[in-house]
Amino acid sequence: MSGPLSHIKVLDLSRVLAGPWASQNLADMGADVIKIERPAKGDDSRAFGPPWLKDADGKETSEAAYFCAANRGKRSLTADISKPEAQELIRKLAAKCDVFVENFKFGDLARYGLGYEDVKAVNPRIVYCSITGFGQTGPWKERPGYDFMAQGMSGLMSVTGSPDSDTDPHGVRFGVPIIDILTGMYATIAICAALASRAETGKGQHLDIALLDSALALTSIQGMNWIATGESPGRIGNAHPNIVPYQVLPTKDGSVIVACGNDNLYRKYCAAAGRPDLAEDPRFATNAKRVENRAIITPILEDIMKTRTTKEWCDILDEAGVANGPINSIAQAFQEPQAQARGALFDIAHPLAGKARLIASPLRFSDTPVAYRSAPPVLGQHSEEILAGELGLSAEQIAALRSGKII
Repeated sequence: MSGPLSHIKVLDLSRVLAGPWASQNLADMGADVIKIERPAKGDDSRAFGPPWLKDADGKETSEAAYFCAANRGKRSLTADISKPEAQELIRKLAAKCDVFVENFKFGDLARYGLGYEDVKAVNPRIVYCSITGFGQTGPWKERPGYDFMAQGMSGLMSVTGSPDSDTDPHGVRFGVPIIDILTGMYATIAICAALASRAETGKGQHLDIALLDSALALTSIQGMNWIATGESPGRIGNAHPNIVPYQVLPTKDGSVIVACGNDNLYRKYCAAAGRPDLAEDPRFATNAKRVENRAIITPILEDIMKTRTTKEWCDILDEAGVANGPINSIAQAFQEPQAQARGALFDIAHPLAGKARLIASPLRFSDTPVAYRSAPPVLGQHSEEILAGELGLSAEQIAALRSGKII
């Protein structure tokens, strides 16, 4: 079956992560994504290694694992956008596309005749998505922006990490580029919404998606806690600011996450732990009281949990219907039976590695499933195919573009 966006064609001038993450989502859902890359160098993330993909003999290829995380299902066309001939090629392609994705700095593409107004002039129905650090308006619009900056500037790092850490007194960066990925997800949502709107109105539009905006939105409950109290929340490590117990607790041989999202689950936990009295204690009977008395109940729970191993507690809490889980390594996470049952990894043919193992999309559709049509492309892999198939260029014309270093 075709994916839900199999009728959509995307021109992708983004690189590194936020933009490519959005366009990969679109490709997973069936869109035909044409990725424009610089000749010779390509997407910056092609150089973000090691590690690199390995071939069947274990030899490293030139393909960075980082690049492969966000570029499956796309076709790669090289084009030097500083040259007028390449600019014209891109405008001609844009005239045939539904979506245009870019993450250049504010105003950069307009210098090449590829800004929103330029593309809109050749295709009024285009959904043009600009992803920047700080957006298309405001005093910081011309500043470059990166994931790490957004995590720090948004306040997210100030609530992440252990409260008594001397190593990272200002907070901790999330273990993956969470703001890039989140911004890519917001961009995907915005693009799909704009396409739905266009289906009704016939009009395209300009989408202004920013890393800082996404990071500020991600403060979510902590942001609302500040609004409600007037005080900036601090770091509480692996505890939850509004729920107790919802934290990591030590066991005899490690640790386990216990998540009692309501009072009923807390009562089940107390019964399973052999301490039903803790559910009746007025200091702990409700979540509000447990949050208020966090410093009292936490050491009690820690002493309880230290009496058994992690596996023993997971089995006991599973039987009681209490949400829990171990803290896995990345390798352990993908080896869990649930991850395997859900098809979290898949293999796909790759032109250099022979076969690439990739992480699956979390999207699940009953009638229009995600389809993995191709591996992340090698640089310029589809240049001739795109120029001949989409624009009708002859072999001689394509050869001339190559000799002129346009593509």
